[in-house]
Amino acid sequence: MASEDKWKANQAKVAFTKRFPGLLHEWDSLKGKSVETVIGLKSRTGSAVVVFTDGSFTVVPPPAAEPYELAEALAAARPYLEPKHREAYAEHDRLVTKDKAAQKAARLSNILAAIRNNIEQIPELKDKLKALVQEWK
Repeated sequence: MASEDKWKANQAKVAFTKRFPGLLHEWDSLKGKSVETVIGLKSRTGSAVVVFTDGSFTVVPPPAAEPYELAEALAAARPYLEPKHREAYAEHDRLVTKDKAAQKAARLSNILAAIRNNIEQIPELKDKLKALVQEWK
């Protein structure tokens, strides 16, 4: 049947495409390679094919990393990037320190508010807190 032949032809095409010579599937395989060109793809906004000078290539998704991924990337790449972006790393470090201090203050405020809001309904809370403070002395 023609529809079965079409399905088989498409299956063979897809299988070959996925094992096309030079296609890189792992980030480690990109180490030491030189980029020849980056070509944006129309099929997905922001995606691109990165072609290396040795004829290998990879397809990458849009660069829309989550903030936690970007923070991890900045930390991992710091030895390579900081010499070229010292001021940016200094500002990033300042903002990280400020964020940690704000997080600590917010936690303290939340804990104290929880104690204040529950002290009336849970009278034994005072005794538990006093005992905890005595443990720390």
